[in-house]
Amino acid sequence: MRIIDAHFHFSKCDHFDRIAAAAGHENSASHLLKVWRDSGIVLGIAMGEMGGERIDGVCMPRRPNFPGMSENGTLPPEVVYCAGIESCEICSGTLEQSLERFAAELKKPQCVGLKLYPGYNSVDLNDPRHDPYYKLAERLDVPVVIHTGELSGHHGLLKYSHPLNVDELASRFPDVRFVMAHYGNPWIVDATAVAAKNPNVYLDLSGLAEGNFTAESFRARFHGHLEQLCTWLTYLNDWEKVMYGSDWPLVNIPAYIEVIRSLIPEEHQDAVFFGNACKVFPKIAALVKNV
Repeated sequence: MRIIDAHFHFSKCDHFDRIAAAAGHENSASHLLKVWRDSGIVLGIAMGEMGGERIDGVCMPRRPNFPGMSENGTLPPEVVYCAGIESCEICSGTLEQSLERFAAELKKPQCVGLKLYPGYNSVDLNDPRHDPYYKLAERLDVPVVIHTGELSGHHGLLKYSHPLNVDELASRFPDVRFVMAHYGNPWIVDATAVAAKNPNVYLDLSGLAEGNFTAESFRARFHGHLEQLCTWLTYLNDWEKVMYGSDWPLVNIPAYIEVIRSLIPEEHQDAVFFGNACKVFPKIAALVKNV
């Protein structure tokens, strides 16, 4: 089965090195690509970084930190990415320059969408400062991936990452595709309602586990959580809205694939693990056409 990892992180730093090791992996491009080949993953969508400095006061696109992951400083052909937006850095005085930088980034073949980090950034998704970026995504026909659900660490505010915030956004921009990363976990019921109501809202199943485990041990320990996921995915009953993602380096990839596969009816697995990502991120369709 061909797989697209619709949500992972591609960055060389001590923090990610420790997380990868705890998941039974090594945080390097060569190791990741070998794991992908062994697992049937043909493409991954890396999320642009948070943080960083503005250049000349301009909110710049955040890329994955691929120079630190690659010997020649370029992305492997199996990796594409979403440009990250640092909401707190958006400034009205440099907005036009920022939008020009983002437009130029999104015109690159390997830049396939935008990524927002509400919760980590204490800015509401519906704050007017974001609107020009949503309009840019609409004009260039790329999706906007939104962090939803719990946060890593003790910083940030959960009220900004609640999936119900996406409902108003999807209604205001009906021609933009929005992806609720992490299925809004633990607010799975709310995320399901938002996805069911809005035809332009999708879900990725990344980041619902962490660490190194076997699929069997995970199912035994977290059977209640998996039952809830299965219940609400069945309730949604729209498998065209659901995509596989890992949130690498958070999780052991082969085990996580097996866990997620157990939630998806066999007849919908090709869509969830491959086909839906090609529709939500149309730029990647040409990249995987012959794989």
